[in-house]
Amino acid sequence: MRPFRVRRAALAALLSFGAACAHRQPAPDEHAGHTTPATAAGATASATASATTSATATTATPGASAATAGQDPALPASAATADARLAASPRHGEYVMISAGPNPSDSLRAWVVYPERKTRAPVVVVIHEIFGLSSWVRSVADQLAADGFIAVAPDMLTGKPLPGAPGNVPTDSVVAAIRTLEPAFVSARVAAAARYGMSLPAALPKYGVVGFCWGGAMVFHHAAMTPSLGAGVAYYGSAPVQQTNLANTKAPVLALYGEDDARVNATIPAADSVFGAARVTFEKQIYPGAGHGFLRQQDGRDGANLAASRGAWPRTIAFFRKHLGG
Repeated sequence: MRPFRVRRAALAALLSFGAACAHRQPAPDEHAGHTTPATAAGATASATASATTSATATTATPGASAATAGQDPALPASAATADARLAASPRHGEYVMISAGPNPSDSLRAWVVYPERKTRAPVVVVIHEIFGLSSWVRSVADQLAADGFIAVAPDMLTGKPLPGAPGNVPTDSVVAAIRTLEPAFVSARVAAAARYGMSLPAALPKYGVVGFCWGGAMVFHHAAMTPSLGAGVAYYGSAPVQQTNLANTKAPVLALYGEDDARVNATIPAADSVFGAARVTFEKQIYPGAGHGFLRQQDGRDGANLAASRGAWPRTIAFFRKHLGG
């Protein structure tokens, strides 16, 4: 029996090691480049404003147990639980190819998830992080569908000559390629995804956009470039005040931040100032103790990221329902 016990102990050790790796936090600088170089240039801008709506406290408690991180069916999955949540989802999700221009090379690959409802639904376009159209981003789309929206998550690297494309590109290659994308290019692809979504028989002719990290910055760009946008929600995205004329924004914008994210949060005052002067509806909330990327890393920062997620996601859904209907 001794050899069996040794093998069993070795197997248990390997499984324990694998679980630890699956839940390991990214290196501290992994999120530092989520904005494009142009967006990052505005990171030190600061100003004040009086005509904005803001909130700086969360009703969730930072000490919430991280044991349930990624398991709450009312929240998106965490990065560690995304694959399992997608596999168990009862909703219909599929990859589609969308026309994003007059040439065949302008095709755009996207993940679309449909809600289970008897009435037509508004559309929400999901702008992925600098890590690309990952299983976590697809699980966010699935949660939006669970909350009643048709979710469209476009792959901004569609057609790029990357090793392993489309589904097995090394992370370093994804990050490097996304850093080269211009905001106007991204905004045009978001618009193409929105047009596709709204053309579906089950859709209402209204759309919003939500983005994370690099994608959060692109929410600001798209809102400024697209007067037809219904609503935008930016998760921990730098406001590109020096690169985009945010005063052109027509849609209401909600921005959600972790308190311990000084690089991104340094752009909040300038956005406040511009939006206030332009009378743009700008709501924001800063979650105590939470870090950058809190929604995907719900098991991080001693429960603060989970508490932030429990506050931010319901507010996101309420914001979209208010401004998109459905």
